[in-house]
Amino acid sequence: MQSAPADVPVLVIGTAHVVDLTGPLRAVLADRPLDGIAIELDGERAHLLFDDGAPKGRPAGVPLFARLWSVLQRRLGTDLGGGMPGAEMRAAAALARERHLPLFLIDDPIRAVLNRLITTMPPKERVTLLVGSIAGLVLPSRFVKQQIEEYVDRPEEIVEELRRASPTLARVLLDERNQHMADRLADLRRRGYQRVAVVVGDAHVGGLRAELERRGVASEALGFAALRRLTGPSSSPS
Repeated sequence: MQSAPADVPVLVIGTAHVVDLTGPLRAVLADRPLDGIAIELDGERAHLLFDDGAPKGRPAGVPLFARLWSVLQRRLGTDLGGGMPGAEMRAAAALARERHLPLFLIDDPIRAVLNRLITTMPPKERVTLLVGSIAGLVLPSRFVKQQIEEYVDRPEEIVEELRRASPTLARVLLDERNQHMADRLADLRRRGYQRVAVVVGDAHVGGLRAELERRGVASEALGFAALRRLTGPSSSPS
């Protein structure tokens, strides 16, 4: 690990989990000086995503709506040409291996996050979330494409609409995780990993950068809209 200025910014890259951004991601990171790559995964999800020998059955103790969202993501990934969800995380991990860089898993354990969400969510929000998850299974993919384009045009407004519609969802799935991911990135800085790129879902970008700023960590962002305009190889080595 080569020395770098202490104020070098963390690069926060925003992705969409059902859109294939492997090529653009590789184009951004392939030649960038880095001490490590961090991704929005915990150990369990990383094991399921990266280990071909991982159990393929339904994990025990996962809330119903989370299982519905998993099915929905797989369906949308196929319909939108993005392949299986998590392609961007696989690409980031592959780049770390190719460049002999450490790969940091900076997210909270997903089971704990989902259990907290369900136990703290008011009944009205819980019903709305479950109904929305079920409805998403039958929505035409063209509708989802329209929603993605709307998000690209006004991401901050869409996130604020989410906060108004389901404040508990926004707090648990966005705000609390942003705080914890920022803590882990700040700890990496203290350990000497100055030049770090972090790959997260785009809805985390603004909040994560704000949390990094509160911890005195400089950052720069490449959001989903800018990332998908880039070109690069569309496949990543295994």
